[in-house]
Order: sequence, then structure tokens, then C-alpha cells
Amino acid sequence: MLKTSNLLKNTKYLFFLVLSLTISSCAIKTEKIDLSIIESNLTCSFSVTADMRKYTGDAIGFFRGAVESINSIGPGDFMISPGDIDPPERVLYTIHKYIDEDYIWYPAVGNHETGTEPNMKWLREYNSRGNTLPNIVNTGPPGAEETMYSFDYENAHFIILNEYYDGKSDTGTDGDITDPVYNWLMEDLNMNHKPVIFVIGHEPAFPKADAESERIRHKNDCLNQYPENRDRFWNLLSEYSVTAYICGHTHNYSAIEINGVWQIDAGHSRGIRDRDSRSTYILFYIFENNSVWYYTYRRKAFFNLYLLTEKNQIN
Repeated sequence: MLKTSNLLKNTKYLFFLVLSLTISSCAIKTEKIDLSIIESNLTCSFSVTADMRKYTGDAIGFFRGAVESINSIGPGDFMISPGDIDPPERVLYTIHKYIDEDYIWYPAVGNHETGTEPNMKWLREYNSRGNTLPNIVNTGPPGAEETMYSFDYENAHFIILNEYYDGKSDTGTDGDITDPVYNWLMEDLNMNHKPVIFVIGHEPAFPKADAESERIRHKNDCLNQYPENRDRFWNLLSEYSVTAYICGHTHNYSAIEINGVWQIDAGHSRGIRDRDSRSTYILFYIFENNSVWYYTYRRKAFFNLYLLTEKNQIN
């Protein structure tokens, strides 16, 4: 006869085994959206995933679940990931396998990439010469030619920042809008003629708590640890009527408008790995009248089900 402790242990094991099998066999389900309410033609749509890191590949409870959910809705024209994507080749593998081999992925550098030379080498080669990725209109400055860039798509302009560039190395700082980053950004904004502008970087300018759990991480060590540079950066975004600054790093989802510019922290897309903030992805839709909507999806606990939790027009 089993002892009570062994019985409980075995019962607990069987519960999690059944739960695991249920999760792994459950079809990806996602709440569909209706764009017919918007009285303008769609010009561009894209997805945003962040901070999935090593939780990629074929395990359905992690990044794969978010990717399959995105694909079930319609992944749009490309995906943007604002950093902490190590190892990046595994992220790309997951995207290509569970969306499409031709689906475009635009990555930004996060702090976890800058600390691992193989990951930085891969990212530099992925955008070799600074113009290998499609639609690039501006390569990065010397020392960050491949890891800082901008591209155009229809009526929108997208700027991918490397917030770890110090003027010489693309891994030279701990996260800051240094003079070389600021000057390159200002020059890029001056050259742009597209009406809708997105700036993408890894660290929030204003770290916020998760919209649901109210957890807060990196409260004082994001771009705000250099407040003068942060404020100068945000004033520049406001001056050029940037629609949104998209970031990650905190693993917490939040969206807030500050001086006319939206900061949208995409949280994390690592599925069940971080239970204190639900796994998240965001779909953006841009229209001929230059209006922009975002739809936020978050994972329901224990099941491969991403629910629409927020939608908003931001331009």
C-alpha cells in the first residue's frame, strides 16, 4: 500500500502529466478581430513580440504558442521584436516554421544580446552591410551599421535603435540614448517623409507596471537611469510627431501616452515561462488615412489560447 505522501506525489504527477498532454494537443485558438469598423483601407499590418529569449522552438507552451496564435489571425506583413531575442537563430526558426519561411522578421538589440558575442555576430550577419533586410532606407552609424537601421513600408517609417551603441561599438553601453544614437535618430527623422512613424528600442523610457498584474521590473535602470538623455530623446519623438515608441525589457505589458507619443511595452512572448505577467503579443494596423490601431493579445493560463485584452486607436 502506498504511503499518503507517495500517493499525493503520484496524484500530483498524473495531474500535471494530463495537463501537459492537454496543452500540447490543444489547437491554437485565438479571438478573431473585425477591421470592417474602420472606414479606411488597410495599408500595413505587423506583429510585435518581445523577450522570448531561449523559450523558442517546438515546445508549444512557449514562444511557439504565440507565433501560432499570430498566424491564426493573420500575421500581417512582418514581425518586429524589440530585443532580448537570444539566441536569435532559434527565434527565426520558430517564426519560419510556424508562420512562413518568407515572413520577414526585424529584430532590435537587447541587453542579453550585447553580452554574448555569438548572438551579436549572428545579428550583424543577418543584416549584413546594414541593408540585407528588405525595405531599408538608412543604415546605422559606423560601428552599428547592421544593428541600427530604418525602413519604410507603405505610409509608415520604422526606426530600429541600438540603445547600447556608444559611437564606436554596438555593445558599448548599458542602455542609453547617447549623443551618437540621438544624432543618428534626429538625422533619420529629418530625412523621413512618411506620415506614420514608429521608433523601436529595447528599454522603456518610462518603466511601467504590468497592466494586469501591476508587477514592476527595472523600475530605475531603463533609459530613465540617464534622465537628461531620456528626456531629450522623448522631446525629439514628440517634436517629430512619432506615433509610438515600442519597447520590451520589463516583461510587463503596458501602453501609455506621454506628451503626444505612445510608449508601448510589449511585455514578453515566452508563454508559460513567466507566470507573473501573461505572455503577450501585439498586432498593429495602419490605414490609408494614417490612423493606427493596436490589438493586444494575452495568453490564458494553462491553455494555448490568446485572448484580445485591449484595442485602441493611437493616431
